[in-house]
Amino acid sequence: MHFDLIDLKLFLNVTEARNITAGAALTHLSLPSASARIRGLESSLGIALLERGRRGVAPTAAGKALAQHARLILQQAERLQADLTDYAQGFKGQVRLLCNTSALSEYLPERLAAFLASHPNIDIHLEEHPSLRILHAVRHGTADIGIISNAVDASDLQTLAFCADPLTVIMPIDHPLAGHASLRFSQTLNQAFVGLGENSAMAIYLEEQALHLGRRLKTRIRAESYDGLLRMVLHGAGLGVVPLAAVERFQQAGLLKSVPLSDSWANRTLLLCAPNFDTLPEYAKALVRHLRTQTAPADTPMSSPDH
Repeated sequence: MHFDLIDLKLFLNVTEARNITAGAALTHLSLPSASARIRGLESSLGIALLERGRRGVAPTAAGKALAQHARLILQQAERLQADLTDYAQGFKGQVRLLCNTSALSEYLPERLAAFLASHPNIDIHLEEHPSLRILHAVRHGTADIGIISNAVDASDLQTLAFCADPLTVIMPIDHPLAGHASLRFSQTLNQAFVGLGENSAMAIYLEEQALHLGRRLKTRIRAESYDGLLRMVLHGAGLGVVPLAAVERFQQAGLLKSVPLSDSWANRTLLLCAPNFDTLPEYAKALVRHLRTQTAPADTPMSSPDH
């Protein structure tokens, strides 16, 4: 079996674009050169890697396996280059960090800004996703670190406590539900809601919880941020479900009633996750250390498939 990193990068680009011409362009190769390289891969392995069709190409089962290994090999090569560059040019790299809505909005901005200020040669590629998608990305190596809710099963990854993130229902102080000390989510589903954008991790998470109960959220309007959501709730647009931290930093919180959700999934803890924290690049380890010292006790245990 003979291939090089360009072959692997080309194959990934082709499978992601589902088109050899587009994959060749992304790899900065001519179409004849790209086609010859793919044929060479298939000949070397003795198996078809792509199914050709009128609308493009799709990976075979073997092609999907190759793509997964290629992605890991290229990531390791990138990390190797970055780690070796550290010795020549100082500490440098980019951390790919995925997180849910709460982490992105409530807990990370100041902490990441402080980290970047003290590590001028480290960049962070930050994206918001639901916890299940984050798990998939971390497992398949398309993210270095994830921040997820403990409501999802991450038993095959290593995890570290990041911070508590309980969810609460917010409403005007004269709302009929305002007299409750706590509420089950099911008790709120006859009410209208103000939600976040439908593609936000929090919106997807709450919709999933409603579906588990055989219900749908009655979302009247969507806000772009927790601050906008809280302001709409304050003026009577509907109920909202937000992290307690969002309520605590809202300047007009005294004009709202916050009622804790008693469902187990709402009493959340956010976790840092990775396949193995010890094998992360040094610059990624530095970010994990920073987030841990900012938010979690030093003696919080790490979990892994071996613990």
